[in-house]
Amino acid sequence: MNGMMGGYFGFGWLFMLLFWVFVVAGIVWLVLAIARSQGTAGPTAESGSRALRILEERLARGEIDTEEFRTRRAAIEEGTR
Repeated sequence: MNGMMGGYFGFGWLFMLLFWVFVVAGIVWLVLAIARSQGTAGPTAESGSRALRILEERLARGEIDTEEFRTRRAAIEEGTR
């Protein structure tokens, strides 16, 4: 009986190692998922600068006037803060 138990528990360290690997991997996955969801929650400075570039191009093409440009630029700058 002692020989049988020793053989079964001989692989116990492997199961314990796999358990901790899965626990650590789960924690890392959870932290990364939370960080990604918080990183895309609001507008970023990059999206604001892209929107501003498009707005400047529209002004240059004459699609909008300077008053509309100023109003929209203020809205873009307020949204990226």
